[in-house]
Amino acid sequence: MSREFEIRKEVTLEATPEQVWEAIATGPGLAAWFMAIEAPDRAQADAWDPSKHLVTRTPEAEDGTTHAFEYLIEAREGGSSVLRFVHSGILGDDWSAEYEDMTSHGWDMYLHTLTEYLKHFPGRPATYIEAEGPQASAQASAWPGVLEGLGLSRAPTQGEQVRLTPAGLAPIEGVVDYVGPSFLGVRTADALLRFHGRAALGMAVAVGHHVYSDDVDQAAGEQAWKSWLEGLFA
Repeated sequence: MSREFEIRKEVTLEATPEQVWEAIATGPGLAAWFMAIEAPDRAQADAWDPSKHLVTRTPEAEDGTTHAFEYLIEAREGGSSVLRFVHSGILGDDWSAEYEDMTSHGWDMYLHTLTEYLKHFPGRPATYIEAEGPQASAQASAWPGVLEGLGLSRAPTQGEQVRLTPAGLAPIEGVVDYVGPSFLGVRTADALLRFHGRAALGMAVAVGHHVYSDDVDQAAGEQAWKSWLEGLFA
């Protein structure tokens, strides 16, 4: 039986409403903190009020599933903003009971990434590097192996300086900016690195990195991280 759902979030951002709008309503902006996806289509948006209000909606799937995404931006003193975000819709019969909880945690991570991007790399274009591990990594027991594969002897804490040593890639120096039960975020001098454990959704471990540098070979970067993930779970 289909069911309705609603996830609400609110974050304070060190950015003007115009900067926030650029991040949520343009392709380059979305790649800098979310994913490399097409920008919202103004003609198809349910609401389009630049720097204030955006609502987009997915087409209804065969099982009746729909998703709506609402962004409300409010200016605050000192050039900052508050973003109120709502992800709502209808889920069909095949969606797991864990979807809402996992998606809520996922939005916590993505909105934190938005916060970090606007604070540390505002306006800088990003190359989005994504890679997915083999299906063998789609289990809860896989996450400790990810940390070990990064050269971490334990789960790090937020704010901790770390040196990652993934096999086949150059060592990475950075600070842990986000930690979750199966999420890890590391901020370097020119990137926001994101590691996702998705076993609760029956999905493989994945990486989604935002690299703010002009000389990035996206294909080579994705292949390197894919090879690392495959090596971990061979």
